Amino acid sequence: MFDHIADAIKAPDFVRLGPNLYVARFETMKVYSTLVAVERLLAAGVIRRGDTLLDSSSGIYAYALALACHKFDMQCHIIASKTVDKTLMVQLQLLGANVEQVPPSATLKMDQSLRVARIQDIRAAHPHVHWMQQYHDDIHYAGYEPIASEIERLLGTDKLTIVGGVGSGCSTGGLARALRCSDDAVELVGVQPFGSVTFGCAHIEDPGIIIAGIGTGIPFRNVQHALYDQIHWIGFDYGLAGAVALLRRHAIFAGLSSGCCYLAAAREAQLRPERTVLFIAPDTGHRYVDAVFAQHANALELHALAPVHVDSHEQLVLPWSVMDWNRRTATETFN
Repeated sequence: MFDHIADAIKAPDFVRLGPNLYVARFETMKVYSTLVAVERLLAAGVIRRGDTLLDSSSGIYAYALALACHKFDMQCHIIASKTVDKTLMVQLQLLGANVEQVPPSATLKMDQSLRVARIQDIRAAHPHVHWMQQYHDDIHYAGYEPIASEIERLLGTDKLTIVGGVGSGCSTGGLARALRCSDDAVELVGVQPFGSVTFGCAHIEDPGIIIAGIGTGIPFRNVQHALYDQIHWIGFDYGLAGAVALLRRHAIFAGLSSGCCYLAAAREAQLRPERTVLFIAPDTGHRYVDAVFAQHANALELHALAPVHVDSHEQLVLPWSVMDWNRRTATETFN
């Protein structure tokens, strides 16, 4: 029995999809890490019940923060991307969150820059408001330690590969960091959209759509580049194919970034049958019904899709590129 719905939905369901392929499927992935972050901030006296917590979000973090604020009797203020749809917006409002959406932008960088600028305006006018900084404060790493413990219990760490969207860096980075306390050989494969600056792909825009949840147009301090062994860049059409196939083959209704991760993980599992491959599906597919699942008749067949293996950023090419990252730091790569 749970005292709050956030505790009931925070943990993922683990499902075996193949001989060496598994998924950790969340209803809303960031609930666990957000609850832990707020608990620790309360315990440290940084915030108090009744305070206002502020942050920017393109979707699932907004819901996670609203749930955490609801549980701990906090006020919630979200600066939202236009990707926050009506269904989520209504839930946020009924949970008591104050939600502002920035105007539509042509690029992910512009959208995120507008949201950050609005946050700075609010902080200047209301200095007592606490900015959660999901992109920059590494307190968000801590919430993935219990999930890593569950992964280790279920699958072990020997010859384990984790595949997931990079995004803010906390989910995949947090899992890898915790799992490597037991076995430093655990591999981490990050998934990015084209157009994201995090791993040096700002020069290629996806003509389909920017997959905001796993990429960024501005630098995130929480991304620790040296945690990643390999990076995949996947375009919208291939992500759509992955999401549709995940539902058709395994009855798992998950979002667009989950489709990208499934595509990368299925390839990894096929090429390296000696390894155990677990990918992260961070949310359900409900907000992608029109943009993704309604287009299922046009979805490409997964068996026909393969990445281009590149050795430099100049070689990156749509719709799917992969690079061995080899745990390099950002300084080693971009300077």
